[in-house]
Amino acid sequence: MSNPDSLQLRIVAPPPVIYICALLLGFAIHTLLPIAIFTTTHGHQIIGGFLLVVSVAFARWAFVTMRQAGTSANPYKPSAALTIAGPFRFSRNPIYVAMTGLYLGLAFFFNAAWPVILLFPLLLLMYWGVIRREERYLSEKFGGAYTRYQSRVRRWL
Repeated sequence: MSNPDSLQLRIVAPPPVIYICALLLGFAIHTLLPIAIFTTTHGHQIIGGFLLVVSVAFARWAFVTMRQAGTSANPYKPSAALTIAGPFRFSRNPIYVAMTGLYLGLAFFFNAAWPVILLFPLLLLMYWGVIRREERYLSEKFGGAYTRYQSRVRRWL
């Protein structure tokens, strides 16, 4: 059996970097070929602002819960404990859910369709390049406890 901590280093890139790169690419394309999501004047700012606020709160809750469990959110550090409380009762990846909400919040706030168009490839990269690899690591590290957790809680929401 391999050392489960060595599996953590196999993610394609840190998730915040993946989200930021996709968002910046989307906004760069938007400057060259602008496509609006909404035709209304301020509706997009209300929806975007709401998503930003909710996502920041959800991310904060997840980070606090992980800290209370005695583990790190840093994917390059070994997981010290399986976090199943707080937002982890609703999603196995609440931080990624929050990052997706932040990403969409910014796209909506600035009424830019290109980041939304790039969301699907972004989520595929997150799934295959990060989440599946983390799940393999957590299965090796926590065994049956993680398998039971997977059967009770959805990957996203």
